[in-house]
Amino acid sequence: QVQLVESGGGLVQSGDSLRLSCAASGRSFSNYAMGWFRQAPGKEREFVASISGGATFTSYADSVKGRFAISRDNAKNTVTVYLQMNRLKPEDTAVYYCAASRTYGNVNSPSNYEYWGQGTQVTVSS
Repeated sequence: QVQLVESGGGLVQSGDSLRLSCAASGRSFSNYAMGWFRQAPGKEREFVASISGGATFTSYADSVKGRFAISRDNAKNTVTVYLQMNRLKPEDTAVYYCAASRTYGNVNSPSNYEYWGQGTQVTVSS
């Protein structure tokens, strides 16, 4: 059974840091591109960051570039993807979702991803 499980969300103050984790299991995700998306209340789901299977390529939304960093650990049975979030702002408040795609193309489109986690809430107070 394929599972993507996010963790690490919480309530923090503006300027703080958080590290989100996503554990992907149930199949071999080592060659899958992985992405992070977020969705704030009343807004569409938006791209945050992505990383290719071998971690050669990364991509970031302009709104998080320089503050967030995506990385991955391709262990044998479980791939873990991280999103290090620094200098958090109230506008970063959202549910953050992890997603997996067979291909590293059009990485900023949710439709490119086959598997999704349930999300983890990040709330940044001012």
